[in-house]
Amino acid sequence: MTDLAESYRDSEALRIALQSRQDSQKSSVERNRLGQYATPTDLASDILRYAKKEMGATEIRFLDPAIGTGSFFSALLREFDSDQIDAATGFEVDPHYGAPARHLWRDSKLRLELEDFTALSPSGQYNLLICNPPYVRHHHITAATKKRLQAASVSACGISLSGLAGLYCHFMCLSHPWMATSGLAAWLIPSEFMDVNYGKGLKDYLLRKVTLTHIHRFDPGDVQFADALVSSAVVWFRKSDPPPDHSVRFSYGGSLSNPRLSAMIPATALESERKWTRFPRAPERKSHHGPLLSHFFDVRRGLATGANDFFIMPRDKALAAGIPQEFLRPILPSPRHLAQDIIETDPDGWPVLDSPLGLIDCALPAEAVKRDYPEFWTYLEQGIPEVAERYLPSRRDPWYSQEKRKPPLFLSSYMGRSAAGRESPFRFILNLSNAVATNSYLLLYPKTALASALDRSPDLIRAVWELLNNLPTDALTSEGRVYGGGLHKLEPKELGNVNAESLASLVRDGGFNSEQLALLP
Repeated sequence: MTDLAESYRDSEALRIALQSRQDSQKSSVERNRLGQYATPTDLASDILRYAKKEMGATEIRFLDPAIGTGSFFSALLREFDSDQIDAATGFEVDPHYGAPARHLWRDSKLRLELEDFTALSPSGQYNLLICNPPYVRHHHITAATKKRLQAASVSACGISLSGLAGLYCHFMCLSHPWMATSGLAAWLIPSEFMDVNYGKGLKDYLLRKVTLTHIHRFDPGDVQFADALVSSAVVWFRKSDPPPDHSVRFSYGGSLSNPRLSAMIPATALESERKWTRFPRAPERKSHHGPLLSHFFDVRRGLATGANDFFIMPRDKALAAGIPQEFLRPILPSPRHLAQDIIETDPDGWPVLDSPLGLIDCALPAEAVKRDYPEFWTYLEQGIPEVAERYLPSRRDPWYSQEKRKPPLFLSSYMGRSAAGRESPFRFILNLSNAVATNSYLLLYPKTALASALDRSPDLIRAVWELLNNLPTDALTSEGRVYGGGLHKLEPKELGNVNAESLASLVRDGGFNSEQLALLP
């Protein structure tokens, strides 16, 4: 090993020690709010090795708009010849990391500025931009800052981003004028932009303003950041107009340099595809004009109480506390505490569980509760003002009432991981009781045609439930999204978009009359 290489290795060791020390001086909550997740050394090296292959012998002008302690700059020094690096610039908004990093790299070619990159005017042109931008979710961005960022993104690249977009989306758009023509960029970002509605603006940017060359998505079970439950991707593009008949390489799993799967996807397919994370594991989606689950069910999120620990309790405990039976609604426990997939009912409509839960739901005004149910009022007083003034309860009248929902016959967990003995991360539950459910479930209410068929042929109920549980795993996961650690999530509309051809066949064979058949898609 040369003396220079040895020096760069020592510098990385010092940087890792610096990163560890600075991280320890901040709480995980604070770093989460600021989106501060350092890039691991091996991943930084893999990205810069890939960049070297792409850049060849070109003289490098390097930019990292969110440099932190300099993980990517350190990798740049290890992977590129020193003579090839003409200039290097980094910006860091947080002096807690930026000030000691500037001292660490004081004798290098790096110019490290303690500035908020999103508030700067473009200064210089860079042909290699590598960045792990802060993963700050939209609800941690003030309304005034969102407005500024949205206007700045439009000015920088002509793309209007949703108010729900995370800060990393704005970083990508705002970096556009800093890049030299044909310059190469790599962004280490959450893969969720490929599936969610707010990601549309960013996908428009990648398809129309630059030449998207490669997206590598890491296996969600192989979390890249030990302190962030996020599924990551590396997005590569050149600052140039996309050529006609352009295709993009999508790779998945393994490492950037040695992926498990890889395929070229036409940009025209990306234009029409809602869920880019289906690539490369699945082919281009064929147009489906047949039945969807939304043709048979109204899919809704479960109840949101705003304070489950106050409003939900074991039935026997509630009765012992003087809460009248008439103000308790049966409610299912969360999926992780529900062992059964079929919920039987007792004669009163309560689920047959070891410890059935009750949901407080009372429409009487406070004066009536005080007068007629003093023990109940004593319990409710314990929630004043802390529970009563929370966001959801404060918008209900009275605050201890709940939104009205019918007991669902079918439910699905809306988040989950694949487990032993169960390939699908989602469970479909048959509810034969009068229990409602919280927003940890999706509720499936049969529409007119299906409800009529189930009334006429009750034997179909269990058959429909079995069919739901046998829906292909890919049919469900390809409509939803996935987070680090292999955590899958489905929103109501996404579950409604699942192909239901098998369900249509079942109910047609199960005794529809001509009028009911006319209601089917």
